[in-house]
Amino acid sequence: MTDTNRRNFLKSGAAVAGIAAASTAFPPSIRQALAIQANNATRSIKDVEHVVILMQENRAFDHYFGTYAGVRGFGDRFTIPLPGGLSVYQQTNGTRIVMPYHLDSKAGNAQRVQSVPHTWPDAHQAWDNGRMTAWPTYKKDRSMGYYTEAELDFQFALARAFTVCDAYHAAIHAGTNPNRLFHWTGTNGPTGSGVAIVVNEWDSLGSSKQGHAWTTYAERLQAAGVGWKVYQNLPDNFTDNPLAGFKTFRAASEAVGNIGVLGGFPFIPYQESQDAKAPLYKGVGNTMPKGGMLQEFADDVSAGKLPQVSWIVAPTFYSEHPAVSAPVQGGWYVQQTLAALTANPEVWSKTALIVNFDENDGFFDHVPPPTAYSFNADGSPAGGSTMAVGQMASEYFNHPAPAGTSSQPTPDGQPYGPGPRVPCWVVSPWSKGGYVNSEVFDHTSVLRFLEARFGVKEPNISAYRRAICGDLTSCFDFVNPNAAVPSLPSRTRAKADTIRIAQELSLAVKVPDASAQSAPQQEVGIRPSRALPYVLQVDATVSAASVGLAFANNGKAGAVFHVYDKLHLDRVPRRYMVEAGMSMSARWTPDAGQSSYDLWVLGPNGFHRHFKGDFNLPGGPLQPRPEVACIYNAAAQSIALKLVNRGKTAVTLSLSSNAYESYSLTKTVAAGTSSLIVRSLKGWGNWYDYTVVLGDGTSFSRRLAGRMETGHDSISDPADVMKEIAGT
Repeated sequence: MTDTNRRNFLKSGAAVAGIAAASTAFPPSIRQALAIQANNATRSIKDVEHVVILMQENRAFDHYFGTYAGVRGFGDRFTIPLPGGLSVYQQTNGTRIVMPYHLDSKAGNAQRVQSVPHTWPDAHQAWDNGRMTAWPTYKKDRSMGYYTEAELDFQFALARAFTVCDAYHAAIHAGTNPNRLFHWTGTNGPTGSGVAIVVNEWDSLGSSKQGHAWTTYAERLQAAGVGWKVYQNLPDNFTDNPLAGFKTFRAASEAVGNIGVLGGFPFIPYQESQDAKAPLYKGVGNTMPKGGMLQEFADDVSAGKLPQVSWIVAPTFYSEHPAVSAPVQGGWYVQQTLAALTANPEVWSKTALIVNFDENDGFFDHVPPPTAYSFNADGSPAGGSTMAVGQMASEYFNHPAPAGTSSQPTPDGQPYGPGPRVPCWVVSPWSKGGYVNSEVFDHTSVLRFLEARFGVKEPNISAYRRAICGDLTSCFDFVNPNAAVPSLPSRTRAKADTIRIAQELSLAVKVPDASAQSAPQQEVGIRPSRALPYVLQVDATVSAASVGLAFANNGKAGAVFHVYDKLHLDRVPRRYMVEAGMSMSARWTPDAGQSSYDLWVLGPNGFHRHFKGDFNLPGGPLQPRPEVACIYNAAAQSIALKLVNRGKTAVTLSLSSNAYESYSLTKTVAAGTSSLIVRSLKGWGNWYDYTVVLGDGTSFSRRLAGRMETGHDSISDPADVMKEIAGT
């Protein structure tokens, strides 16, 4: 890269990503959403007076955004290793390799692709404790299908306009209702009443003599005097409102005389006057009787009656669920939600809209979820945590089913989650600008955001989730909201429905034959990226008998480190959860006759360490003992690579940059000494990627990569963009 290109890199990268765009193509509601200035009275989260939450159905992050530039998608440079040197994208169906393939709407029915298995048993089989080698074996071949912008023009544009989260995970390796229970209550039962729901059950109204017994977040808001409401249509809410399974809400429905339970009619429309008798009815009542098409929601916005917290449940055809709905219809529904909010500029200036998905429906996502550590066949933990074992108990399926349920499987001790990544947008006057946020979140993060804003705590959220999952506040800039105005497409309901129907009449998009497959490609580009709370280190110490890893977390959020033993990929990968400000260590002992080690470490936002070599370096008693450490200097935007020699003879090490800059150096380090090599990261958003080897790298190799956090916003990984710029 030339000096001129290096100086202009950020500007050029933004152009590649398409962050800046003309505003002439805006539909009126979107133009208004981006143009309305944020309420900045306090320049804090207190300026958010309304939070609107729309949870859609059953899409994975790679399935939607694997090709989107600037996120951790198909271009991820640090993915989990598979046996035989295969890529994580080379999944097997038991007969052949099936790779991600384009659900091309021009080639057939892509918009209404069929659903795939997504229950507790098959979800765990596909995830396989983090090994993830046979996704289509348990989820069918079509689970490897993904979309591009051609099928998701609104969803892509929404990400370009506001903020997309590329480390937002489903809460549990399971289906709709268990995930929605986490979303509305912070748990699937263990921390609520010592029970567990892991498959769909009690997801519609029934008798109050039966149902869940723990407290929901809506009830906590009610008790605290915070206004709230669930906007839904009955009977068509696609059983997506889990409050219907709670005794308290069933009793509220009965209190107003609603006989619309278990398929009965009519459903009594919600009216404010019912609050005096049954204040919880607005959580399960027919609040959008006009088909669920958001008219009643829009009326409340227009009248200045929007509650402080609103949950929206889409009707079946607009839920985005595979088979019954389509991305184009879900996109229209989100568009209409935004249009209703922006119709009242004063309301929109004080509103945050969070759009997420309950679970992945079984569609493939390549990132290993930060699930609580698994267990080996002998019952020993495959990993560890700085958290006490007792605090981890709520993360494992050792809890009975609630009395009266009939579909829950027998507890198997498997960790609940978090599960695979799902899409999430944060749409608000404080989150404009096309940002990507790579902090780890799950469904409890939405409740954490409500906690941060309204001061109402949800005690059902486990200590583990609080440690590793953020509260979404990093998605917002409350001090200086970004005023960038990118372009968004518009579509009418009729057009969305017409596209879906036309697609439905086509044959399904064919899974490519083995000979016609190719690796999925991600758009080249960068995005502005929010500052993250991670300051992570992993250092190795090698003796003649073992490898020790020391995990340190000097950041403000807990982190999960995934460690894959590349010499034993059949074994359960180890996961280590290190709380903020804490550290822990682990050790690998070689099998009999094993003379080498190869440990592959992954952490949040592309954090990577690779430790490879021989236990016994040449040289006998005078052998060198090299090691490498990474030292951050956030203030100077530089890192120092510390080359250490704990041996009794000098060692010559070679350092090279794998990305961002063209740099190499050979350094001799005397016995018992160390040497610092300082590299500035200013030119590429504080990303780094270096390898240090001894000789040809077979006896000693260390790779250190990631992004150094400085407390300031940065950019997404620019490695591929820099290659393009350097080549021009």
